[in-house]
Amino acid sequence: MSQLHISISAEPVFDLFGIAITNSILTSWIISALLILSIVIATRNLKLKGKIRRAQLFLEILVEGLYNLVVSIAGSAKGRVFFPVVATFFIFIVPSNWSGLLPGAGSIGFNGVFHGKEVFIPLFRGPTADINTTLALGLIAMFMVQFYGFKYQGFKYLKKFFDFSSPINAFVGILELISDLSKVISFTFRLFGNIFAGEVLIAVMTFLVPVIAPMPFYGLELFVGVIQGLVFMMLSTVFMNMATLGHGGEEH
Repeated sequence: MSQLHISISAEPVFDLFGIAITNSILTSWIISALLILSIVIATRNLKLKGKIRRAQLFLEILVEGLYNLVVSIAGSAKGRVFFPVVATFFIFIVPSNWSGLLPGAGSIGFNGVFHGKEVFIPLFRGPTADINTTLALGLIAMFMVQFYGFKYQGFKYLKKFFDFSSPINAFVGILELISDLSKVISFTFRLFGNIFAGEVLIAVMTFLVPVIAPMPFYGLELFVGVIQGLVFMMLSTVFMNMATLGHGGEEH
């Protein structure tokens, strides 16, 4: 690749039944398949006693650590309910953040036409470096927040947004509605901004000074990838827990 190509949007690499499949979607499919395959292989012969294999030990440490973190935020009862959702966020987001750092990501591809220009199109792109993926994750997270709000409070949960008992409560409800919508934007741009900026930085440093200069930034981005996964998981847990509480419970 003779010139540096940076695109803020994911590029389509092929069509499937008339639907354009972008490089970020392709990478997310590969990550999902590898995660499922790894978990199946690691858990197919689980042992409750005796010598435990390293793969099982690693999974137990990871799951127990994430579970204890969720329980510390939401409590034991609700933590068990929230855990499958928020742990899935973490397990998908962290490899997605790291995938853009792998050899070949951004460098293996082909020349094609994108937005009317002939450019180099990478075959692989980190899913979380695509704003569409982070928007989808943010929408799923806030959908689950509303779901658990209804599950624990029933239709009383709607009073959080539509309470016309007084002008002040009606105004507060509008603010709550705007707040929940803004959380989707916050989820989206926080994750996308951190990962995309890191990949751009590494791409520029690699283009200017190959091999040596990018190495410290790779280590930093590995750390940032984990932190961003934890932040997304913890914020999702906090918002889900807050949705299950009444207004009096929130004050308490």
